[in-house]
Amino acid sequence: MNWRSPRCGLLILLFSLIFLGGSEVSAEEKPRLAILPFFTEKETFCPICKTVFLRGEIFPNAQNTMTRLLYQKMEAKGGFQIVPLERVEGSLTQVEKKGFEEQPKAFSIELGRELGSDFVFIGFIFRFEERIGSSVGVERPASVGFDLHLFRVKDGKEVWKGKMDETQRPLSENLFKVGSFFRRKARWLTAEELASVGLDEALRRLPGLSELEEKK
Repeated sequence: MNWRSPRCGLLILLFSLIFLGGSEVSAEEKPRLAILPFFTEKETFCPICKTVFLRGEIFPNAQNTMTRLLYQKMEAKGGFQIVPLERVEGSLTQVEKKGFEEQPKAFSIELGRELGSDFVFIGFIFRFEERIGSSVGVERPASVGFDLHLFRVKDGKEVWKGKMDETQRPLSENLFKVGSFFRRKARWLTAEELASVGLDEALRRLPGLSELEEKK
């Protein structure tokens, strides 16, 4: 076949429109997900589900770290169109902070509607304590406590939640958690590394899109 012929050029154009155009449509059909920046919680319990956490120090910049990690992991999972963080933060400045603290679920869902999203993630940090020491030995291990809630915007239904409430322990203290020990790289982690592992383990239990969209 002469690849420079008009007929061949037309075939290439049609191929591009069918396959590349189809990919764009598919991407646009993905549900939109708004991820709110994590909030630091002053109480010992989650304001949404009332789960009790061990309250502790929250290391500076923990909110930005947790938000960045969640964005990265949800983008890597695919399946959603992620609303850019700049848009979410821009909308948050218009939300009355006191009202959000009093009714985090209602305000999160309303913010999701304003952003045109189908789902909205909201998370709370209760503890983000950095290790004191190094990867081979510590005076104090890293300790992280957070939870996550995923809401379906159209009906306000909570369709999933996950959490982490852990202070890293040596393997010698619990031989039954050998798998967990090696998932934590068999060394003393920083708070960010521990939080990253915790997010991975929580999000591993996140249902597929069809279940999230149909859950009653």
